[in-house]
Amino acid sequence: MSVSAREAYRDALAELMAADERVWCLDGDTGLFDADAFGPAKDRYVNLGIAEHNLIGTAAGMAASGLLPYVNTMAAFAATRALEAVKVDVAYNALPVRIAATHGGLAAGHLGPTHHALEDLAVMRALPGCTVVVPADADQAVRAVRQTADHPGPVYLRLGRGPTPPLASAVPEPGPEPFTVGRAQWLRRGPDVAIVACGPYPVLAALEAAEVLANLGATAAVLNLHTLAPLDADAVVEAAHGTAGVVTVEEHWRTGGLGGAVAEVLGERAPARIRRVGMPATFAEVAGGQRDLLERYGITGAAVAAAARELMEGTAWEGET
Repeated sequence: MSVSAREAYRDALAELMAADERVWCLDGDTGLFDADAFGPAKDRYVNLGIAEHNLIGTAAGMAASGLLPYVNTMAAFAATRALEAVKVDVAYNALPVRIAATHGGLAAGHLGPTHHALEDLAVMRALPGCTVVVPADADQAVRAVRQTADHPGPVYLRLGRGPTPPLASAVPEPGPEPFTVGRAQWLRRGPDVAIVACGPYPVLAALEAAEVLANLGATAAVLNLHTLAPLDADAVVEAAHGTAGVVTVEEHWRTGGLGGAVAEVLGERAPARIRRVGMPATFAEVAGGQRDLLERYGITGAAVAAAARELMEGTAWEGET
């Protein structure tokens, strides 16, 4: 059954607050929380309203005092409107502030480009000491919350908006490797081409493409690179080794996000041909549903399979801009 990662995160946070009195929930008026749902911990829920600089600044002060604040806002606001506070107040001081950013990528497609978050991964992974995690489904969101509870320094957790299918249902037997923050997750092994993805729909697109390629007689490796910082560079190099090249898939502009991170690693350690499937260098011309916009801008299994085939055939790809 499809479950919303942000709702799974909310429930995991409530459990964490019940178990650890250091944990606070700072809300940017997201509408995600009911204070009464926190039970005895409800006094540690504070709605600061739509004031992102105040949200981050307050969290920084609390973290400097020994508390563990979880900041909740939309990804577009966390990575742009509040960026100065994230950089100067939180990252500069290496404070354990957890930023749970919902509506990542095109999840707020219906609200238009002002609310699309297509630069957040590039921004956040550039901040020294900031851990950046993009769960592929609700279960991974819960695991990410639990595994980063005592993580040093800031954490950026990118979440979607609506329900997405569980990853396990899309991975062939024996199923996916365990989810561990900081370590890439192998979903399939294969010698012909490597597909590296992050986020729910990109990972599903990667797996769909691998099935298409299998029907054509090619075997693709699929890697869920859910942690962009610190990056599991060894897994990226291993995935690329001996293949025709690497296709990256992300719900982000092609510049600076997953594709950029993979290109940096391979450029330094194992030069390989790369194709980046992601949002082209444009703002969305229309408002629409997330799936509609993903289809419109070519972040699909068919596009990934086409890019992989062109790598294996050694031909140019017209999708890169």
